[in-house]
Amino acid sequence: MKTESYLFAGVALFFAVAASIYGWFAREPAGKAALVVAFMMSTLIAFFFRTQYSRRGRRPQDRTDAEIVTGVGPLEFFAPRSYYPLLTAAGVAVAGLGLVYALWLFLIGAGVTGAGVLGFVFQHARRGQ
Repeated sequence: MKTESYLFAGVALFFAVAASIYGWFAREPAGKAALVVAFMMSTLIAFFFRTQYSRRGRRPQDRTDAEIVTGVGPLEFFAPRSYYPLLTAAGVAVAGLGLVYALWLFLIGAGVTGAGVLGFVFQHARRGQ
């Protein structure tokens, strides 16, 4: 995952340079915001890949001397079913409607979204114990 982290770090560097040049010459905020958000997203992905590389080390796909047998076995745990993505999507929809209609509806949607995201993240937290 070291190669992937370098790849996305290069993408982040490109967006940082593009955002600074665009911010210097352009006078409208939408393009600046889009480039800054693209920079932050690619930086987040590069950070994730770098963290995974430091935790797990090199994968069999990264080594030139690895045999096919080295990569055999379960890759990771994948949840069989979950209702939390549906809850999160409903919360985002209610929060979106709240942006249009009323603040109290947005707050309800934000709460439902938070509950859905936290449930989705921690639903299998005790699986290894």
